[in-house]
Amino acid sequence: MKPAFTTELVTDEQVFAALAPAWGRLYQRCATATPFQSHAWLHSWWLSYGRRGRLRVLLVRDGGELIAAAPLMAVRRPLPALVPLGGAISDYGDVLVDDGQGERAVAALTEALAAAARTAVIDFREVRPGGAVERVYERWHGPRRRVSDSVCLELPAVPMEELLARLPSAKAQRVRAKLRKLTALGVQRQVVCPDEVDAALRRLLDLHRLQWQGRKVTGEHLRERFCEHLVRSVGPMVRSGDAVVTEFRLDDDVVAVDLTLLSRRLAGGYLYGAHPRLRERKADVAVMLLDACAEHSRDEGRAALSLLRGNEPYKLHWRPEPVVNQRLLLARRRTAPLMSAVVCDVAARRRGKELLLRLERRRERDGGGGS
Repeated sequence: MKPAFTTELVTDEQVFAALAPAWGRLYQRCATATPFQSHAWLHSWWLSYGRRGRLRVLLVRDGGELIAAAPLMAVRRPLPALVPLGGAISDYGDVLVDDGQGERAVAALTEALAAAARTAVIDFREVRPGGAVERVYERWHGPRRRVSDSVCLELPAVPMEELLARLPSAKAQRVRAKLRKLTALGVQRQVVCPDEVDAALRRLLDLHRLQWQGRKVTGEHLRERFCEHLVRSVGPMVRSGDAVVTEFRLDDDVVAVDLTLLSRRLAGGYLYGAHPRLRERKADVAVMLLDACAEHSRDEGRAALSLLRGNEPYKLHWRPEPVVNQRLLLARRRTAPLMSAVVCDVAARRRGKELLLRLERRRERDGGGGS
């Protein structure tokens, strides 16, 4: 009979930092892992956004080797909960489980989570369908609920020409014309080498700020803590093959920078910055970026090119498949009321959004005739 796995709850920041090598090996053995579960991303996020005393990282080991991990933190508001590290700036949340260890590792992680959730509900947000934590959810013996979370849009990880084949003929011809326009303008792209990533990311954020000047933008992307997190995390991710930074030049000037995150199963365009000069020259930035991302996504046998969260109109032009992330709630009997409160809050927020959408449509309809 195989010896039982050992479990550990890490609350010390230095211990979490020292896990990088073992975490990296486990990450490589978990096929469903996304870049948002890499140690570089999570530890950097904690340094920028974590709160002292709240770290809760659950580990399962087989001898000395890490075979499962749940990167969590404790929150107290609006309700006591354990939530994934990575927060709102991460498009996917999940745990890591060694593919070669089977259900024994899942069972050990599930038991460890149940022990950690004595007075708090476990709230896994933004779980991509097929994520490793789904296996924990299926084994959970206490109260549990599954609700929908954000929508991500996905394309197949194929060359640009195959993406164009998905479009109506006239639209595909317009995109080809836009690609020829980029060539005629002399736009050139180059993958940034690891030693130059930090400077390129700062240029990305400067261009991002410039492109959104005077318009509504995600405020967090303009904050120094976000900049520090991105610069600190992406360099190691580029070195390990979990990210690629691309610069676009026009007349020898960097006019755009793109950050694409990579995992075994998908590539995702995370953030970019583009100078308004590109649009002034009639360059289609969205086409330019997707062309580069498609090139990255087809490497290493990836299945999906993710446009990540949000269903903005420019994404819909490409006929992507909507993939709905899940929110998995796990509780013990004593914390079941907390879970019910979360579910009620989700339902109320959804009804509120639907009401606002109906009101906006009514205003547009009523104002259509002008006054």
